[in-house]
Amino acid sequence: MSLVDQTFEEAKKIMHHSITPRGLYASGTKYGYLSVWPRDSMISFMGASLYKDDAIQKCYKTTLATFSKNQHKQGQIPNCVDFEKHLVTFGTIDSSLWYIIGQYNYAFNYKDRSLLKKYKKNIDKTLVWLQYQDAGNDKLPAQQPTTDWEDAFPHKYGHVLSTQALYYYALRLMGMEKEAEEIKTLVNSGGKKPWLKLWDDELGYYMAYAWKDHDGIREEGPWFDSLGNILAIVFGLADKDKSKKILWYIEKKRINKPFPVKCLDPPFYRNTKDWQPYFDKCISEPHWYLNGGIWPYIGGFYVAALVKVKYYKKAEKELENLAKANMSKGIKWRFSEWLDAKKGNPRGSEYQSWSIGMYLYAYQCVKKKKVLLVK
Repeated sequence: MSLVDQTFEEAKKIMHHSITPRGLYASGTKYGYLSVWPRDSMISFMGASLYKDDAIQKCYKTTLATFSKNQHKQGQIPNCVDFEKHLVTFGTIDSSLWYIIGQYNYAFNYKDRSLLKKYKKNIDKTLVWLQYQDAGNDKLPAQQPTTDWEDAFPHKYGHVLSTQALYYYALRLMGMEKEAEEIKTLVNSGGKKPWLKLWDDELGYYMAYAWKDHDGIREEGPWFDSLGNILAIVFGLADKDKSKKILWYIEKKRINKPFPVKCLDPPFYRNTKDWQPYFDKCISEPHWYLNGGIWPYIGGFYVAALVKVKYYKKAEKELENLAKANMSKGIKWRFSEWLDAKKGNPRGSEYQSWSIGMYLYAYQCVKKKKVLLVK
């Protein structure tokens, strides 16, 4: 059995370490993230729900029930439900987006729309909350700094690329094609509002974020945000030409080396204009953690993006590299949370659910030569 196939079989087994009666934990260890997180779990289930496993399906239902039960009265889905500390936290925008996507993903992969019916009011209420985040009344939801998966670093706000990609896809899932196309136009060209455009022709990729234009000086993040750009490909926000340019940039800048992929490029350095004082408290070293570290779950999306543009041979090669990234000393299949980008050494929690789930997802996409998404 090849390493790729072995890793797939091991991933299916190890995913069970994260199953609890309360939902899918972010890590399958006794000392990892002993909480249920919408983004981690819904991303994990993208891959884990693609094969028959009754325990996984039951856990998926339980996880959706946990988030629905703890939804804020105004519609926001929690950032985290921590049963150990008896704590429910909010303060994010992407959790609500992943909740909607996760509901439709369950219905599609299990051919069961009962939860869409059961939680219709929750889903609708979540959408209303998201629409209220349109502070500029320009159809694009805006967010405060550090209110997505990069919850401590870097400093991006306003119209954030990854959020627009998720919002575009969520609207499509809910049958709001017209609204989704409006998002696509604004992000790619700006339409009649060029200051809203996130695609940069000179850079050859989407900027991480953009906000207000002060007499021609716009607040923006010109660095390469891997998740945002890759999600734009996978979810269809980017057209074929832009998708190829993004993938070419990743290859050119070796963002996929030594393993797929670094979360941003280039990394941030002290005493530069983008450095915030609080960064010293949460992240300091370049090529480390959120400052350009390797995140295997994003690597899974990257493999799917390669499949999307029909780079099948390249996708096979990167899937093998992703399998190698999930190996480690001590624990043969570690499925680390992240790796340092200089040496590729595993860091953070092992048995990280979204690292496991996105390997399962990437594997299936490569084998079936198509991106497996809700239609």
